[in-house]
Amino acid sequence: MRSLSNEFIVHDCSPVAAASFVRENDEHAIRAFVRAGMAYHVAEKEQGIAGFIAIRDNKHVFHMFVAKAHHRQGIAKALWAVARQAAIEKGNPGQFTVNASNYALSAYEAMGFVRTAPVQCKNGITYNPMQFDGT
Repeated sequence: MRSLSNEFIVHDCSPVAAASFVRENDEHAIRAFVRAGMAYHVAEKEQGIAGFIAIRDNKHVFHMFVAKAHHRQGIAKALWAVARQAAIEKGNPGQFTVNASNYALSAYEAMGFVRTAPVQCKNGITYNPMQFDGT
């Protein structure tokens, strides 16, 4: 995840903000997120993990990463479909949010998310608040 974060999320951040983001989303942090109940779904290929998605509180896309070698193969869309269905089965009415990076903005739009506010910056990380209303 570190290399994907560096390339697609924190590449335009200050070094301090980038280091903080990577530290707050490293392997140890992800293990803690799982223990706290965050739902992770993983896509695997012969070479290993191709991508993953995490849903927080059964309504917020917290992580979605696809390895660069697997971009444009429908993996993000498949991960989203699995995560969305799992959340709906747990009671979500079909409404989700995400804070999309500038890089991922068009991918989320293609999956039906729409912006809910202009670009934001928090703790040095730029993101686009978005919502999906599949009801």
